[in-house]
Amino acid sequence: MARDQARRIVSLCPSNTEILFALGLGERVVGVDNDSDHPPEVARLPRLGPDLDVDVAKVAALEPDLVVASLSVPGMERNLLRLESAGLPYIVLHSQRLDEIYRDIVLVAELAGVPERGRALVADLRARIAALAARAATAPARPRLYWEWWPKPLITPGRPSWITDLSALAHAENAFADLPKESDVITGDEVIARDPDVVLVCWCGARRPVALDKIVARPGWGRIRAVREGRVHVVWEGLFGRPGPRLVEGFAWLVRAAHPDLFGPCPLAAGFPAGRSEAPAPQPVA
Repeated sequence: MARDQARRIVSLCPSNTEILFALGLGERVVGVDNDSDHPPEVARLPRLGPDLDVDVAKVAALEPDLVVASLSVPGMERNLLRLESAGLPYIVLHSQRLDEIYRDIVLVAELAGVPERGRALVADLRARIAALAARAATAPARPRLYWEWWPKPLITPGRPSWITDLSALAHAENAFADLPKESDVITGDEVIARDPDVVLVCWCGARRPVALDKIVARPGWGRIRAVREGRVHVVWEGLFGRPGPRLVEGFAWLVRAAHPDLFGPCPLAAGFPAGRSEAPAPQPVA
Protein backbone atom coordinates (compact mmCIF):
# COMPACT_ATOMS: atom_id res chain seq x y z
CA MET A 1 0.00 0.00 0.00
CA ALA A 2 1.27 3.45 -0.88
CA ARG A 3 1.60 5.63 2.17
CA ASP A 4 -0.89 8.19 0.89
CA GLN A 5 -3.73 5.80 0.02
CA ALA A 6 -5.40 5.42 3.43
CA ARG A 7 -8.43 7.59 2.72
CA ARG A 8 -11.24 5.31 3.89
CA ILE A 9 -10.21 3.91 7.27
CA VAL A 10 -12.03 1.48 9.55
CA SER A 11 -11.03 1.11 13.21
CA LEU A 12 -11.74 -2.11 15.09
CA CYS A 13 -11.04 -1.06 18.68
CA PRO A 14 -11.30 2.07 20.85
CA SER A 15 -7.57 2.72 21.16
CA ASN A 16 -7.13 2.67 17.38
CA THR A 17 -10.03 5.07 16.96
CA GLU A 18 -8.52 7.47 19.47
CA ILE A 19 -5.16 7.34 17.69
CA LEU A 20 -6.79 8.16 14.35
CA PHE A 21 -8.71 11.13 15.71
CA ALA A 22 -5.72 12.42 17.69
CA LEU A 23 -3.82 12.44 14.39
CA GLY A 24 -6.53 14.60 12.82
CA LEU A 25 -7.76 11.75 10.60
CA GLY A 26 -11.34 11.69 11.83
CA GLU A 27 -12.79 12.72 8.47
CA ARG A 28 -11.25 9.63 6.89
CA VAL A 29 -12.73 7.19 9.42
CA VAL A 30 -15.78 5.53 7.84
CA GLY A 31 -16.65 2.95 10.50
CA VAL A 32 -15.74 1.81 14.02
CA ASP A 33 -16.38 -1.01 16.46
CA ASN A 34 -19.27 -0.76 18.91
CA ASP A 35 -17.00 0.04 21.85
CA SER A 36 -15.31 3.15 20.42
CA ASP A 37 -16.70 6.10 22.37
CA HIS A 38 -14.15 8.89 22.07
CA PRO A 39 -14.04 11.59 20.85
CA PRO A 40 -17.75 12.58 20.66
CA GLU A 41 -17.58 12.76 16.86
CA VAL A 42 -17.35 8.96 16.81
CA ALA A 43 -21.08 8.79 17.58
CA ARG A 44 -21.92 9.66 13.94
CA LEU A 45 -20.05 6.69 12.47
CA PRO A 46 -21.43 3.29 11.44
CA ARG A 47 -20.99 0.58 14.05
CA LEU A 48 -19.46 -2.72 13.02
CA GLY A 49 -19.95 -4.95 16.05
CA PRO A 50 -18.06 -5.45 19.32
CA ASP A 51 -14.28 -5.28 19.13
CA LEU A 52 -14.00 -9.01 19.85
CA ASP A 53 -16.51 -10.03 17.18
CA VAL A 54 -16.58 -7.54 14.32
CA ASP A 55 -19.06 -8.04 11.44
CA VAL A 56 -16.59 -8.27 8.56
CA ALA A 57 -19.39 -8.14 5.97
CA LYS A 58 -20.27 -4.67 7.26
CA VAL A 59 -16.60 -3.71 7.16
CA ALA A 60 -16.30 -4.83 3.54
CA ALA A 61 -19.45 -2.90 2.57
CA LEU A 62 -17.70 0.33 3.59
CA GLU A 63 -14.98 -0.34 0.99
CA PRO A 64 -12.05 0.64 3.25
CA ASP A 65 -8.55 0.97 1.90
CA LEU A 66 -7.19 0.41 5.42
CA VAL A 67 -8.59 -1.49 8.38
CA VAL A 68 -6.76 -0.81 11.65
CA ALA A 69 -7.11 -4.00 13.66
CA SER A 70 -5.71 -4.86 17.08
CA LEU A 71 -4.53 -7.68 19.31
CA SER A 72 -4.69 -5.64 22.51
CA VAL A 73 -7.27 -8.05 24.01
CA PRO A 74 -7.23 -11.87 23.81
CA GLY A 75 -9.82 -13.04 21.30
CA MET A 76 -9.25 -10.30 18.74
CA GLU A 77 -7.34 -12.75 16.57
CA ARG A 78 -10.71 -14.00 15.30
CA ASN A 79 -11.15 -10.68 13.51
CA LEU A 80 -7.84 -11.09 11.73
CA LEU A 81 -8.81 -14.46 10.26
CA ARG A 82 -12.04 -12.98 8.91
CA LEU A 83 -10.33 -9.91 7.48
CA GLU A 84 -7.82 -12.17 5.76
CA SER A 85 -10.56 -14.37 4.29
CA ALA A 86 -12.40 -11.31 3.00
CA GLY A 87 -9.27 -9.98 1.32
CA LEU A 88 -9.46 -6.67 3.16
CA PRO A 89 -6.34 -4.48 3.56
CA TYR A 90 -5.44 -4.28 7.23
CA ILE A 91 -2.70 -3.65 9.72
CA VAL A 92 -2.50 -4.98 13.26
CA LEU A 93 -1.51 -2.85 16.23
CA HIS A 94 -0.30 -4.83 19.24
CA SER A 95 1.45 -2.55 21.69
CA GLN A 96 2.54 -3.89 25.04
CA ARG A 97 5.12 -1.33 26.15
CA LEU A 98 4.79 2.45 26.08
CA ASP A 99 7.44 2.84 23.38
CA GLU A 100 5.50 0.41 21.19
CA ILE A 101 2.43 2.60 21.48
CA TYR A 102 4.48 5.55 20.25
CA ARG A 103 5.75 3.37 17.40
CA ASP A 104 2.23 2.42 16.34
CA ILE A 105 1.07 6.05 16.37
CA VAL A 106 3.89 6.90 13.97
CA LEU A 107 3.03 3.88 11.78
CA VAL A 108 -0.62 4.89 11.42
CA ALA A 109 0.39 8.43 10.55
CA GLU A 110 2.80 7.17 7.89
CA LEU A 111 0.18 4.93 6.29
CA ALA A 112 -2.18 7.90 6.11
CA GLY A 113 0.49 10.03 4.45
CA VAL A 114 0.86 12.40 7.39
CA PRO A 115 4.09 11.22 9.06
CA GLU A 116 4.80 14.66 10.52
CA ARG A 117 1.58 14.48 12.54
CA GLY A 118 2.63 11.17 14.06
CA ARG A 119 6.02 12.50 15.07
CA ALA A 120 4.49 15.67 16.50
CA LEU A 121 1.87 13.77 18.51
CA VAL A 122 4.45 11.40 19.96
CA ALA A 123 6.76 14.28 20.84
CA ASP A 124 3.91 16.03 22.65
CA LEU A 125 2.91 12.89 24.58
CA ARG A 126 6.51 12.21 25.57
CA ALA A 127 7.02 15.80 26.74
CA ARG A 128 3.85 15.88 28.83
CA ILE A 129 4.65 12.59 30.53
CA ALA A 130 8.30 13.56 31.05
CA ALA A 131 7.34 16.80 32.79
CA LEU A 132 5.12 14.97 35.27
CA ALA A 133 7.65 12.16 35.69
CA ALA A 134 10.40 14.63 36.58
CA ARG A 135 8.26 16.11 39.30
CA ALA A 136 7.19 12.68 40.58
CA ALA A 137 10.86 11.66 40.83
CA THR A 138 11.29 14.18 43.65
CA ALA A 139 8.88 12.25 45.88
CA PRO A 140 10.60 10.61 48.87
CA ALA A 141 8.97 7.18 48.40
CA ARG A 142 8.11 4.78 45.57
CA PRO A 143 4.68 3.33 46.41
CA ARG A 144 3.79 -0.20 45.37
CA LEU A 145 0.69 -0.24 43.11
CA TYR A 146 -1.76 -3.08 42.66
CA TRP A 147 -3.61 -2.78 39.34
CA GLU A 148 -6.75 -4.82 38.74
CA TRP A 149 -8.02 -5.41 35.20
CA TRP A 150 -10.80 -7.83 36.21
CA PRO A 151 -12.30 -9.24 39.43
CA LYS A 152 -13.36 -12.84 38.69
CA PRO A 153 -10.77 -14.17 38.34
CA LEU A 154 -8.43 -11.44 39.49
CA ILE A 155 -6.36 -10.29 36.49
CA THR A 156 -3.44 -7.90 36.81
CA PRO A 157 -0.82 -6.53 34.39
CA GLY A 158 2.69 -7.97 34.47
CA ARG A 159 6.13 -6.90 33.29
CA PRO A 160 5.57 -6.45 29.50
CA SER A 161 2.87 -3.81 29.94
CA TRP A 162 2.51 -0.08 29.43
CA ILE A 163 1.02 -0.09 32.94
CA THR A 164 4.37 -1.19 34.35
CA ASP A 165 6.10 1.53 32.30
CA LEU A 166 3.70 4.25 33.46
CA SER A 167 3.98 3.09 37.07
CA ALA A 168 7.77 3.40 36.94
CA LEU A 169 7.56 6.84 35.33
CA ALA A 170 5.24 7.88 38.16
CA HIS A 171 8.06 7.02 40.62
CA ALA A 172 6.14 3.96 41.77
CA GLU A 173 6.15 0.27 40.93
CA ASN A 174 3.66 -2.27 39.67
CA ALA A 175 3.35 -4.78 42.52
CA PHE A 176 3.23 -7.63 39.99
CA ALA A 177 5.91 -6.39 37.60
CA ASP A 178 7.72 -9.70 38.04
CA LEU A 179 5.01 -11.62 36.17
CA PRO A 180 6.37 -12.53 32.72
CA LYS A 181 3.05 -12.10 30.89
CA GLU A 182 1.29 -8.92 29.74
CA SER A 183 -1.51 -9.82 32.16
CA ASP A 184 -2.18 -12.87 34.29
CA VAL A 185 -4.54 -14.42 36.81
CA ILE A 186 -3.60 -14.04 40.47
CA THR A 187 -5.26 -14.69 43.83
CA GLY A 188 -6.47 -12.39 46.54
CA ASP A 189 -3.96 -13.95 48.91
CA GLU A 190 -1.14 -12.91 46.59
CA VAL A 191 -2.35 -9.32 46.69
CA ILE A 192 -2.47 -9.45 50.48
CA ALA A 193 1.04 -10.88 50.62
CA ARG A 194 2.45 -8.08 48.45
CA ASP A 195 0.73 -5.47 50.63
CA PRO A 196 0.40 -2.66 48.05
CA ASP A 197 0.41 0.97 49.11
CA VAL A 198 -2.21 1.86 46.50
CA VAL A 199 -4.96 -0.23 44.89
CA LEU A 200 -6.12 0.80 41.41
CA VAL A 201 -9.30 -0.89 40.20
CA CYS A 202 -9.51 -0.46 36.43
CA TRP A 203 -11.94 -3.06 35.12
CA CYS A 204 -11.86 -3.45 31.35
CA GLY A 205 -15.23 -2.62 29.80
CA ALA A 206 -16.82 -1.41 33.05
CA ARG A 207 -19.39 1.28 32.36
CA ARG A 208 -19.82 2.43 35.95
CA PRO A 209 -17.42 2.54 38.90
CA VAL A 210 -17.69 -0.39 41.28
CA ALA A 211 -18.52 0.53 44.86
CA LEU A 212 -15.34 0.78 46.91
CA ASP A 213 -16.90 -1.08 49.83
CA LYS A 214 -17.10 -4.21 47.67
CA ILE A 215 -13.35 -4.06 47.09
CA VAL A 216 -12.23 -3.37 50.65
CA ALA A 217 -14.61 -6.01 52.06
CA ARG A 218 -12.84 -8.87 50.30
CA PRO A 219 -11.66 -11.55 52.76
CA GLY A 220 -8.39 -10.53 54.39
CA TRP A 221 -8.04 -7.29 52.44
CA GLY A 222 -8.38 -5.24 55.59
CA ARG A 223 -4.74 -6.18 56.26
CA ILE A 224 -3.55 -4.43 53.07
CA ARG A 225 -1.84 -1.09 53.67
CA ALA A 226 -3.79 0.61 50.84
CA VAL A 227 -7.09 -0.46 52.37
CA ARG A 228 -6.08 0.58 55.89
CA GLU A 229 -4.97 4.00 54.65
CA GLY A 230 -7.92 4.63 52.33
CA ARG A 231 -5.87 4.54 49.13
CA VAL A 232 -8.16 2.35 47.03
CA HIS A 233 -9.18 3.99 43.76
CA VAL A 234 -11.60 3.10 40.98
CA VAL A 235 -10.67 4.50 37.59
CA TRP A 236 -12.25 4.19 34.14
CA GLU A 237 -10.38 1.81 31.86
CA GLY A 238 -10.44 4.45 29.12
CA LEU A 239 -7.61 6.20 30.97
CA PHE A 240 -5.34 3.16 31.28
CA GLY A 241 -6.71 0.16 29.40
CA ARG A 242 -6.38 1.57 25.89
CA PRO A 243 -2.93 1.74 24.29
CA GLY A 244 -3.32 5.19 22.80
CA PRO A 245 -2.83 8.91 23.30
CA ARG A 246 -5.15 9.32 26.27
CA LEU A 247 -2.75 7.42 28.49
CA VAL A 248 -1.19 10.81 29.13
CA GLU A 249 -4.48 11.87 30.77
CA GLY A 250 -4.38 8.75 32.89
CA PHE A 251 -0.79 9.46 33.85
CA ALA A 252 -1.75 12.93 35.11
CA TRP A 253 -4.23 11.19 37.41
CA LEU A 254 -1.78 8.44 38.37
CA VAL A 255 0.86 10.77 39.78
CA ARG A 256 -1.81 12.20 42.07
CA ALA A 257 -2.84 8.75 43.26
CA ALA A 258 0.80 7.76 43.84
CA HIS A 259 1.97 11.03 45.43
CA PRO A 260 -0.96 13.03 46.86
CA ASP A 261 1.36 14.99 49.15
CA LEU A 262 3.27 16.25 46.13
CA PHE A 263 0.55 16.68 43.49
CA GLY A 264 -2.58 17.06 45.61
CA PRO A 265 -5.34 14.52 46.22
CA CYS A 266 -7.29 12.92 43.40
CA PRO A 267 -10.86 11.59 43.35
CA LEU A 268 -11.21 7.99 44.54
CA ALA A 269 -13.34 7.28 41.46
CA ALA A 270 -12.38 9.12 38.31
CA GLY A 271 -12.59 9.41 34.57
CA PHE A 272 -15.95 7.78 33.88
CA PRO A 273 -17.70 9.60 31.00
CA ALA A 274 -20.71 11.81 31.66
CA GLY A 275 -23.89 9.76 31.69
CA ARG A 276 -22.11 6.66 32.96
CA SER A 277 -21.47 7.80 36.52
CA GLU A 278 -21.35 10.77 38.76
CA ALA A 279 -17.63 10.30 39.42
CA PRO A 280 -15.59 13.45 38.87
CA ALA A 281 -13.17 13.67 35.98
CA PRO A 282 -9.44 13.66 36.72
CA GLN A 283 -8.11 17.12 37.44
CA PRO A 284 -5.10 18.54 35.61
CA VAL A 285 -1.90 18.85 37.61
CA ALA A 286 -0.91 22.43 38.34
